[in-house]
Amino acid sequence: MPVDTAATDRSVCAPLPVLGCEVAVPLASGGEAVYAALDYAASAPALQRVWDDVAAYAPYYGSVHRGAGYLSQLSTDLFENSRATVADFLGCRPDDQVVFTRSTTDSLNLLAAALPEGARVFVFETEHHAALLPWERRADLAVTYLDAPRTPRQAVDTLEKALADREPYRAALVCVTGASNVTGELWPVRELAAAAHAHGARIVLDAAQLAPHRPVDLAGLDVDWVAFSGHKLYAPFGAGVLAGRADWLRDAAPYLAGGGASRTVARRADGGLDVEWHTSAARHEAGSPNVIGAYAIASACRALTEAGFDALAAREQELITAVREGLADVPEVRFLSLFGDDAPRVGVLSFVVEGRNSADFAAALSAEYGIGVRDGLFCAHPLVRTLLGSDPRHPGECGAPAAAPGATSGAAPEERSLAAIRVSFGVGTPDEHIARFVRAVKELV
Repeated sequence: MPVDTAATDRSVCAPLPVLGCEVAVPLASGGEAVYAALDYAASAPALQRVWDDVAAYAPYYGSVHRGAGYLSQLSTDLFENSRATVADFLGCRPDDQVVFTRSTTDSLNLLAAALPEGARVFVFETEHHAALLPWERRADLAVTYLDAPRTPRQAVDTLEKALADREPYRAALVCVTGASNVTGELWPVRELAAAAHAHGARIVLDAAQLAPHRPVDLAGLDVDWVAFSGHKLYAPFGAGVLAGRADWLRDAAPYLAGGGASRTVARRADGGLDVEWHTSAARHEAGSPNVIGAYAIASACRALTEAGFDALAAREQELITAVREGLADVPEVRFLSLFGDDAPRVGVLSFVVEGRNSADFAAALSAEYGIGVRDGLFCAHPLVRTLLGSDPRHPGECGAPAAAPGATSGAAPEERSLAAIRVSFGVGTPDEHIARFVRAVKELV
């Protein structure tokens, strides 16, 4: 039976404190439990340090790049210092630009808008929709979707073959994830970057799931751009980052037209306007910037760096092992994987429970145990359908059919579950939350 943990679970979140680690939620059976937030891959809770830093700055908030007053100057310095902090966190090269955006999705749409005319994009079907879809918005771009690889080596070989067959006169971009938002598996980024550059292509790394768990060294990985979101990096204040080579960004039309992106504006004799646009990151940051979002990201970058990724990754591996070994004796539970159970991964695990509807199962975890997970296709529909043995071209929406959810792979397609359950965690996850999750899954099964 579910246990009321409200009196016993109010422990300090480790290894880094996060907001919400003592929030109690009601249970369907009566009473309440301290909420076990195990949906970090969607949005991670704010680090306590990030919240404290933002709160300390808030009274001094002012316009950025706009005013001569003290608060405006302070806010401008804070904003630009945050840019420098992010550049250090990402291992940017001296000539790279750091552009603040709204999210990973916004960053990749910005890059898509900046691609040279007629460029070809190569992207695996395994990508999150944020990396899968932006290229379709430009009719002049040619997009090649690559089949899901089953080993890291196959990923590199598939990319090399596709690049070798491309038109050599076209600019080319490869888009790849660093860590899957479905399986948590780490991708061979350095090897994919080497393959891209060997064939005259550039590469952008979607680090939305990688940056909160592992160091991202843009120069060390030899990628041309990296994109990530603050809300997955324990800084949920509506900001993101696109960092990397300046030339395509400098040569492209501003992502948004407006103040801040323009250096000078003058009327022409014919009644039109002559506009000189900035060539720095400001070119794509029109409007009043989200200084709090940028500062929050910088605060999170400092906190993670000081905590040490080696120590954070080692503890996270212990949690991954606890989940996998804890459920190893439950035959109804099947974890999803591209590269195999032993593949290196971050704290993101997806699974199905044979014979159970994924949406109902996730709802039961919440209502009966106070555990928050995600169910569905995780904005990576082709990948999840491939992992579930369904056709990746299936047009259905998220959600499992009610007729025979969780049916075995030998069942007819219409009877097979088209959704999964995802559990994800990070630096603010206590051991107890993982233990409660394992116990809850066993009891529900």
